[in-house]
Amino acid sequence: MTIESISIGILAYEGAQPAAIHGLADLFAVANGRADHRGIEPSRRLLVRHFSETQSGIVETTPSGSGNDRLYTLILPSSLNDVSDGAGHAARQAWLKARHAEGTLLASVCSGAFILGQTGLLAGRRVTTHWASRYRMACLYPDVRVDADKLLIDGGDIITAGGLMAWTDLGLLIVERTLGHAVMLDTARFLLIDPPGREQRSYQTFLPRLLHGDDAILKVQHWLQASFATHVTVSAMAARAGLEERTFLRRFTRATGLKPNEYLQQVRISEARALLETSRLAVEQIAHAVGYEDANAFRKLFMRITALKPVEYRQRFGRQWSA
Repeated sequence: MTIESISIGILAYEGAQPAAIHGLADLFAVANGRADHRGIEPSRRLLVRHFSETQSGIVETTPSGSGNDRLYTLILPSSLNDVSDGAGHAARQAWLKARHAEGTLLASVCSGAFILGQTGLLAGRRVTTHWASRYRMACLYPDVRVDADKLLIDGGDIITAGGLMAWTDLGLLIVERTLGHAVMLDTARFLLIDPPGREQRSYQTFLPRLLHGDDAILKVQHWLQASFATHVTVSAMAARAGLEERTFLRRFTRATGLKPNEYLQQVRISEARALLETSRLAVEQIAHAVGYEDANAFRKLFMRITALKPVEYRQRFGRQWSA
């Protein structure tokens, strides 16, 4: 290995997703091939190095070996298991902090953000993880700003990617940083994947908090699920809960994580998504069906919540009807 080679480490911790580990290695191999095709100097190539967690600590398992050369990037892949409990992993946390102190860029995919969180390195930062895990992340690490709308958040020395398949977006971002924009686009075209720029909120489903233990608020949530298409006021919600309005606002926000009108918007847009996915109704008809008389206002709200226009959402996620 020449000194100019760019070392990319992937940590295969217990439960790490094999598809992400091998997929990233393949993506970087394709990027090297695209760099060859463009005549980029041979010294600038991505060298993938594999690390595993053992009882004695973190060891390198790269077949060819690569000595003690410093890493440019170290990636924590996603996992299908619950990795939010960091108990018993003090050695791993110390190793990750040491790599970061050496100047290695740390990157996580999906639940890998929880492993980064256990190191304390995310304190005060804005990060992303899988949208379904955002509340747990925020609960475990209240000093971390969780923005699960984003698929990638580049903090310079730490990058987080949300979603199980977001390793493709992370891999392309690393390729762009190391081999340039043109090679990144060539790699994306070769693999038939989108270059970085997608937003996770286009994919996420509204998952209301229901296990908060506040029966009065839960009663309102169930009522909103059935009455979202009608004209609903905060006063009506408070009356349904049997609470004074100020008390209702405080308890609703504490229980659900959203203000009442924000919650109602999420319920309505969730129903609009389903109609765009499964029906042929015009956007104007869908807007009216979910409680909006002004179709333009509906379009703006839909775009703000999903990052896509209704017609774009239907093109990407809607049923393909035969002529």
